[in-house]
Amino acid sequence: MPNSARSPASRPGLLIVDDDPLIADSLSFLLEADFDVVSHASRSAAINWLREQASPPALALIDLGLPPNPHRPDEGYALIADLLAHSQDTRIVVLSGQGEENVARHARALGATEFVAKPAQPQALNALLRQLARTCHEEDAPALPALIGVSAQVERLRAQIEQYARLPYPVLIEGESGTGKDIVANRLHAVGGSDRPFLALNCAAISPSLVEPTLFGHARGAFTGAQSARAGYFEEAAAGTLFLDEIGELPLDLQAKLLRVLENGEFQRVGETQLRRSNARIVAATNRDLGAEVRAGRFRSDLYHRLSVFTISLPPLRDMGDDRLRLLDHFRSQFCAQLARPPFTLDAAARTAWLDYGFPGNVRELRNIVIRLATKYPGQEVGREALLAEFDPTIRSGAAADEDGDLIDIATAELRAGGFRLDAKLREWESAYIDAAMRLARGNVSAAARLLGIARTTLYHRMEAPDGDAGAQD
Repeated sequence: MPNSARSPASRPGLLIVDDDPLIADSLSFLLEADFDVVSHASRSAAINWLREQASPPALALIDLGLPPNPHRPDEGYALIADLLAHSQDTRIVVLSGQGEENVARHARALGATEFVAKPAQPQALNALLRQLARTCHEEDAPALPALIGVSAQVERLRAQIEQYARLPYPVLIEGESGTGKDIVANRLHAVGGSDRPFLALNCAAISPSLVEPTLFGHARGAFTGAQSARAGYFEEAAAGTLFLDEIGELPLDLQAKLLRVLENGEFQRVGETQLRRSNARIVAATNRDLGAEVRAGRFRSDLYHRLSVFTISLPPLRDMGDDRLRLLDHFRSQFCAQLARPPFTLDAAARTAWLDYGFPGNVRELRNIVIRLATKYPGQEVGREALLAEFDPTIRSGAAADEDGDLIDIATAELRAGGFRLDAKLREWESAYIDAAMRLARGNVSAAARLLGIARTTLYHRMEAPDGDAGAQD
């Protein structure tokens, strides 16, 4: 009997990434009635496919253990960052045989919405995906996302947006991943005159070879596949706003061409000699320290100073005090309404834990935690232990981080308990720092090695060594 499937146009897109063809084919068959399914076997294949799509999928179902090292979750961690670079609204479900709780929590801290251990029940997995699809409908989202909070940091941010919005000069938005740099860019544009075009390009989410024709356009036949002439983002933005997210990923050779447009408004399509002009206002964003990138020779000093005529620095969520509770209220109202479920509450101990947590993934991580709580505990009071299960265990709480003596107290308690092994503890800390560096570097081993202050070959060794050998040599 045929399934009563929805039409392809009404089905949310679902990307499956798993290197086991039997699992990928089985999931595709089981889920295709409700989702527009595409599957790939590796991170690189998935990213190449994403770069060719006009819009990202609403959902992604990924395995963490992907080639070339399927016994480790590193490639899956990097894929989470890659997917969110393409679209922060894609809901990511990790389906993995690496079922350790620390792995699951860390994947969620990186931005995954949920973790499901293999083998999964098909009906339960389908229900979870359909539920998450209801939380990412564009029509349910406000046209202009609000800046939630009353802290001094948020009030200063609102004042800067009002001050800079109507000026024609570039603005550089700095901040950690997940702090909402795209929301600030949208508000700069809207306050400055939203009747003009707003175009956004994530420089980390597009192949380096395609950045130039995407920005500047190309003539027919300019390169293989260029079957017709096409305008680029600078032309299409006209007198509006062009938002260049992750500007630190822009290749050096293109940085000079971008500088030329910023200085005199002139550019050329790829394959043309005709000069064209752009009046687009540039807003750029980065989660890198561009000053350090300049000193390292990876970013042009003149372009950095041209982009940072005005700079807005977004505070990390851990510095926003009670605004974390206001964001909890905001997302709880939004997602409980979308899921048609009664709202959950936090008891006193859970509220304290919420305020103590460092939220390494910032607002994006907070939002995903709220989605999970709304799904798991509709109409219920959530206690401290249930809430802690949603946090990344590699992150110490704000309260625990306040006093240097606390670490000594923790060590003292562990030693008194007996059975302590220093080599195991050192491996645990080394693994946590490597995971954190890979997260910050979005899977780039060379960049992660620089953050850790070690050689790339050393990092490769420590990532690939069996547990018993980790840290055995420098």
